[in-house]
Amino acid sequence: QVVLNETGGGLVQAGGSLRLSCAYAGVASGDMGWFRQAPGEERAFVAGITVNGGSTYYLDSVKGRFTVSSDNAKRTVFLQMNSLKPEDTAVYYCAAARHDGSWYDDGRYEYWGQGTQVTVSS
Repeated sequence: QVVLNETGGGLVQAGGSLRLSCAYAGVASGDMGWFRQAPGEERAFVAGITVNGGSTYYLDSVKGRFTVSSDNAKRTVFLQMNSLKPEDTAVYYCAAARHDGSWYDDGRYEYWGQGTQVTVSS
């Protein structure tokens, strides 16, 4: 059984930080992505990391504020979020990519976590 479990969400004031973790089991290590979905909006790519950790990719609006990293030995992917803004408020999902395609295309991802809520107050 494949399980992706996100933790670390919560309520934070603007300018604050949160660190999301995604522990996965039942699937081999591979490229991983973080997505988010705000109320009334479509799910959108936020960040991604290649299986060897050599390359990372970010949504333009989070570059310089968010950092994606991974620990393959612990089967965990992280998203460090600094300088948070109210517009970062969303449910954040991690996903395991198992198909070719764009990092931004959620069809590339085979497995998804249940999501963790991030709320940034102004």
